[in-house]
Amino acid sequence: MPSTASPAPRPRRADAERSRAAVLDAATALLAERPDAGMRDIAAAAGVTRQTVYAHFASRDALVGAVTERVTGEAVAAMDEAGLEEGPAAEALTRLQDIGWRLFRRNPVVIQAGTDPVRGGSGETLHEPVDARLTRLVERGQRDGEFDPAPPAAWLVAVVTALGHAAGHEVAAGRMSADEGADALRTATLRALGAPPPVPGDAPSPS
Repeated sequence: MPSTASPAPRPRRADAERSRAAVLDAATALLAERPDAGMRDIAAAAGVTRQTVYAHFASRDALVGAVTERVTGEAVAAMDEAGLEEGPAAEALTRLQDIGWRLFRRNPVVIQAGTDPVRGGSGETLHEPVDARLTRLVERGQRDGEFDPAPPAAWLVAVVTALGHAAGHEVAAGRMSADEGADALRTATLRALGAPPPVPGDAPSPS
């Protein structure tokens, strides 16, 4: 006797996850070009209704937070592939900052979010993986005599992080170009750590 059972419905959870991923993909791409894009614009780019976007992200800040988390994850993965344990700590620190700056400058809304560490409610969580790598570099530089050994490493990490926020804020406000911000951040960071400033022309381009 042939079965009269209806076909199994498509898993709603899988559909919801695909829909959320489509919204996040669209938001990441659109906000990179238009940091002021609204939820209606993002919905149109994703090919869904604005109600669908709000079903996944309760507010624009929540969506920006998810984009920031994605970009931060990409930055951390790139940092882990950059051989931060190799060579002088100062050079490795420059590589770390340049990797982050390259990714974040392609996503201006992330730089803006980074100037407000509580935006989207996940600022501290997003900082943790980068801070952990930065802390290891600072501690290594202090052990090797490259950085000032007197201040606690945690203090130096906080200073370097604050400098990064300041550079991002100046770029976001249009008072500095991205290249100027990267150069100023690199020089100020090495000075704060008590390391020699970079030699002009030796620093890698942040483009």
